Amino acid sequence: MSLLTVDLTNCEREPIHILGHIQSYGYLIAIQPDTYSIVHASDNIVDLVGLSAAQLLGQPLSALLTDTDLPVSTLVELVNVGLRNDSWETMNPYRLTINGRVWNLIIHQHQGLIILEWEPVGDDRNVLVNQQLIAQALTEVQSSRTLSELLQNTARRVKAIIGFDRVMVYRFSPDWHGHVVAEEKEEYLEPYLGLHYPASDIPRQARELYKVNLVRLIADATSVPSRILSQPDLSGNEPLDLTHSVLRAVSPVHIEYLYNMGVQASMSISLLYRGELWGLISCHNMTPRFVDYPARQAAKFVSQLLSTALEFRKDNEEEKDLLQYRQNGQSLHEQLLLSDDIVRALTKYSVTALDVNGATGAALLFNGRLYTLGETPDEAAVRTLIEWIGDTNTETFFETNQLPVLYPPAEEFRGVGAGLFAIVLSRELNEYLLWFKPEQVQQVTWAGNPDKPVTVDPNGQHRISPRTSFAAWTEIVHNTSEPWTETELSVVVKLREDIMQVLTRQANQIRHLNQRLQVAYDELDAFSYTVSHDLRTPLSSIRCYSEILLEEYGQDFNPDAQELFQKVIDSTERMQGLIRHILYYSRMGRTELTLRPIDMNELLERIREEIMITAKDRVLRIELGDVPPLTADPIMMLQLFTNLVSNAAKYTQLKAEAIVRINGQQTDDELIYTVEDNGIGFDMKHAGKMFDLFKRLENARSYEGSGVGLAIVKRVVNRHNGKIWFHSEPGRGTTFSVSFPLNPIA
Repeated sequence: MSLLTVDLTNCEREPIHILGHIQSYGYLIAIQPDTYSIVHASDNIVDLVGLSAAQLLGQPLSALLTDTDLPVSTLVELVNVGLRNDSWETMNPYRLTINGRVWNLIIHQHQGLIILEWEPVGDDRNVLVNQQLIAQALTEVQSSRTLSELLQNTARRVKAIIGFDRVMVYRFSPDWHGHVVAEEKEEYLEPYLGLHYPASDIPRQARELYKVNLVRLIADATSVPSRILSQPDLSGNEPLDLTHSVLRAVSPVHIEYLYNMGVQASMSISLLYRGELWGLISCHNMTPRFVDYPARQAAKFVSQLLSTALEFRKDNEEEKDLLQYRQNGQSLHEQLLLSDDIVRALTKYSVTALDVNGATGAALLFNGRLYTLGETPDEAAVRTLIEWIGDTNTETFFETNQLPVLYPPAEEFRGVGAGLFAIVLSRELNEYLLWFKPEQVQQVTWAGNPDKPVTVDPNGQHRISPRTSFAAWTEIVHNTSEPWTETELSVVVKLREDIMQVLTRQANQIRHLNQRLQVAYDELDAFSYTVSHDLRTPLSSIRCYSEILLEEYGQDFNPDAQELFQKVIDSTERMQGLIRHILYYSRMGRTELTLRPIDMNELLERIREEIMITAKDRVLRIELGDVPPLTADPIMMLQLFTNLVSNAAKYTQLKAEAIVRINGQQTDDELIYTVEDNGIGFDMKHAGKMFDLFKRLENARSYEGSGVGLAIVKRVVNRHNGKIWFHSEPGRGTTFSVSFPLNPIA
């Protein structure tokens, strides 16, 4: 049977955050924050307080303490404090004595409920030891010379804190399979260092939980979990979401997986890089073992030290690469301006197109001729590949580190071209610039065959089961190159803009548009202007009449009708704004440039004041640096920088402290201005859509906008014979750069 027909509900679809059980070593209740009534309780709660879950459901929180020696006021006051401060982290864990035994109480709030969890208290003598281990870990983070040494030291510290038999640092690859890159273990255990584990061992929904709940303990995989009971008449009758729970029970599939490995206790600690899952500290014990909350937090702190060190080291490496690639990109830009010959500028000087990224080969197809640098496929293979790229609807960029998987003929030249990065110079003229990376043949040693076996349950349903064998299983991996980095993408975006500027100038000099196409363009331009202009009158009437009805007769309308009229007015405002943008975009094709000296400080100060008025309810800083004066069309420049700065302000709305920085510089032949923000950013792989009319990136759809602003910016830049480029990373902000000739020609 094909695997495509197998039911995967025990893997990707398993709802592991709402399993309906907790681990048996602790106890749980969930209460409503307004009434403090108990709506969920673990079945074993009777062992803690002497009352069954059925007796507690629907009762106030105070009922929990009826048969215990804990004062009612203590627990209620804890909840009150957490609600008042809207924070629970500083309270956790809170020690409570119930019937003579001390417990750690951990509280959190999720999806409208307050969840209280009790777990045993560990040995207080370990607290001082753990503090010493944390201090040593901090010293090691600062002193470790290599990443390998840092990872190994972290594994050693975590093992000392939690006392497990085996602690591994497990790093994820781009396809989400894992690789054990550091290990600390008891001598009698066989080593797992260097082994790979398939992505299916930690499915997608588990990886998402690891980003939210950074520490996960399974104290005894052999114990029977305690189910969670719910108030029968609970509104919605939904199971309790245990995403942030410390006691969340374990998926039966994962229990089976641990059993197959001979593991009875496990603990996982997330390692994050820029908010994404980089890897895990995975801990195994051959017998049941409980790690109390303070020890888990100490191990978590060590992992956070490692995450911070990873980010610092990787950022330093990327910054170094980015600087070198940008310097080479600037050299290519100067060569393009000096030679005015695309081929010569990219292939004949000491710095070539091969020096702006980590490729080992490059190919330029221009004016029907193919030029190559470094190690590339033969000419026939490159031309056939370009035909395929042209048929894939590639907009501006195409990149992959597994070309033979997408394009099977590439297997013939995978030794030089398993990775491909292509930019489109002109689809119509069949002009492309390509970079190649060679295949990185890997001998991957898996912990058992990575393909999960298909089994048939008593009902005849096929299911994928956890692997039962973890003996080393070696595979040779082909058809994959080193991945393309965000740094490489960013520099090539700028290079393409430099090339396109030269091509545009050449087109203005030596290529003449067909007269009939020009007439058709003028007619279409005039038509769009007329339609947009004529739409404004009836739209104004709709708004005017709606406002009159709302003002004159609004008191007679019910609230729903008033809201509908307000929506009509709001919608007309948005549509008028869109028409204004379209009108401006259309008119720009006919408007003559009026070049005048512009005081950029004055222009940007005006824009800043207008934006700050609309952003008075949030923390926003717009910093103006050194911005040299510019000779350009003042109205168009106002439109251009208003769009760039207002976009930067808009996409920083989720930041506690939003910062927009505007700077400028003058070189020998151009003026360059940058608008930098610390907003949501975007993936550079989608950069090809940035200036398309009415196109918006996926992560910007929740922000209000028309999709016209950046198209206007691009058109203004083109009218002034300038360039625009950008660099961005998801969650790390965006920098837009625009440049204009020092001596403009109208």
